[in-house]
Amino acid sequence: MSKLRINAFSVSVDGYGAGLGQDVDNPVGIGGLALFEWVFGTRTFQRMHGDRGGSTGSTGVDDDFAARGFDNVGAWILGRNMFGPIRGPWPDLAWRGWWGDDPPYHVPVFVLTHHARAPLEMQGGTVFHFVTGGIHEALARAREAAAGKDVRLGGGVATIQQYLRAGLVDEIHLAIAPVLLGRGEHFFGDLDLPALGFERSEHVATAHATHVVFTRR
Repeated sequence: MSKLRINAFSVSVDGYGAGLGQDVDNPVGIGGLALFEWVFGTRTFQRMHGDRGGSTGSTGVDDDFAARGFDNVGAWILGRNMFGPIRGPWPDLAWRGWWGDDPPYHVPVFVLTHHARAPLEMQGGTVFHFVTGGIHEALARAREAAAGKDVRLGGGVATIQQYLRAGLVDEIHLAIAPVLLGRGEHFFGDLDLPALGFERSEHVATAHATHVVFTRR
């Protein structure tokens, strides 16, 4: 069976996966973009965001971890906050995500929401499906769409916590950024990862992040 994976999810040294005050000008909350400095300069990030030839950007450990996050991924799951800053019923269909006309996913993406919306087809093979039936329905649909490949859980923090508490996640890769946020959405919350069956399977530090992989026994 395909795995449900968390890859390249960035957290601060004090454990926050997003800052406060998410809006259209602050997609990851105030100060949250600092969590992703480790990946912005990598060749994988540059390729996924416009440099289709992959001729720019750094290589090395950070790039390796970024690239691994896309290997064998056939579908994604996102919480609604990861799709955009709009809350409540959709006022219209004008908002089409943070990423422009060609998002970096290139596979089906299942967005958890309480408010129905028709599928949204984008350039490059990305299709956003809006799921109102909860985390299990989203995972079942994502696994069907992935056709044997893995499903990547993109976040945000609350969505990841739901899947972890339900015992549905197989692997977690955290990129711990050398920054302090002080406030925001705390990744670990009341989670007891050892009790959920996770143990560290990989650990490597670079100048930009400490990468830790936890695998469920």
